[in-house]
Amino acid sequence: MVEKETTVSAGQWDYILLLTTLLLVGGGVVMVLSASSFLAEKRFNDAYFFFKPQLVFMLVGLALMLILKNIPYQFVCRLSYLWLFIAIVGLILVFVPGVGHKVGGSSRWLHLGFISGQPSEFAKFALVTVLASSLAAKRNVIKSFAYGLAPHLIILGILAGLIVIEPDLGTCVILVVITVVMLFVAGVRISYLLSLVGLSIPVLAVLILRHGYQLRRIIAYLAPWDDPLGAGYHIIHSFYAFALGGLTGVGPGAGRQKLFFLPEPHTDFIFSVVGEELGFIGVALISFLFLCLVWRGIVVALNAYELEGTYLALGLTLIIGVQAFLNMFVVTGLLPTKGLALPFFSYGGSSLIMNFICVGIIMNVASQSKR
Repeated sequence: MVEKETTVSAGQWDYILLLTTLLLVGGGVVMVLSASSFLAEKRFNDAYFFFKPQLVFMLVGLALMLILKNIPYQFVCRLSYLWLFIAIVGLILVFVPGVGHKVGGSSRWLHLGFISGQPSEFAKFALVTVLASSLAAKRNVIKSFAYGLAPHLIILGILAGLIVIEPDLGTCVILVVITVVMLFVAGVRISYLLSLVGLSIPVLAVLILRHGYQLRRIIAYLAPWDDPLGAGYHIIHSFYAFALGGLTGVGPGAGRQKLFFLPEPHTDFIFSVVGEELGFIGVALISFLFLCLVWRGIVVALNAYELEGTYLALGLTLIIGVQAFLNMFVVTGLLPTKGLALPFFSYGGSSLIMNFICVGIIMNVASQSKR
């Protein structure tokens, strides 16, 4: 019997993944400044109000990425149920007065002294670590409903249920997509997965009908010009941004749709600002960088030393990739409008730091690849 040989080295880097990440975050910080300066000047009399904390978030994220790159991913997976417990507690605390903070009618934020964040971002990470650990341990009984699907479905249900109450339908969709893909790759029966997707559709329909604004977004997605000053306003101005950008864009900082036409241009619709200021070329370049990141994540997963590393690298790649392309589809009108951050670009510490954490762990999986 020949033992598997590995190349485990703290100094070993996936330079393509590293360069791609640095280019994305570098471009993201610049675009946060461009997209938020007018809004920040108007609201807070400080054009750098959003830019300065984003720089801090970037430095913290870079430090965490470097640290986690050198911590064996097996240790991260060993604590997966601790991460799950922390995520569940955080998702419950958002509803506690004085601790949770409501923004735009949704209870998604925690304020703990000088620290604030969205537990839903951490919930995605916790779900992936639990799935990676559990699927690897149950590889011999993965076809069984009792072991291959049921326990993972329960974990998904707990996290998704708490997030739905916030409400945050976009994050729930991301959790379901990540779970289905990871279960499929692990070898769970296709019939079980099709049943899961089939059951998710009526649940999604009920959630949309329950919240009037969700239904209005669906209607606006189908016919935005029927209500140009109401439900269709946001996506129409996103269309304007991309149209004005043309091939090469109007130039960094020269966009007009960010001047109080696009809602929160430094967060959900920052890709529209990219389209206007950098044009089709900028949009294509950023899309290519995200595709490159996903490609490298999949390569790392395929070359991982063990199944746990494969599932972990895949899941963490999905956290970034699924959200990135969902955001792009939303702002270009391919999906109904939904509040989703663009990884590495949108303003916000929770999302940016968690993205760096994901990349750092993927790099550690890469350092333990099969020779």
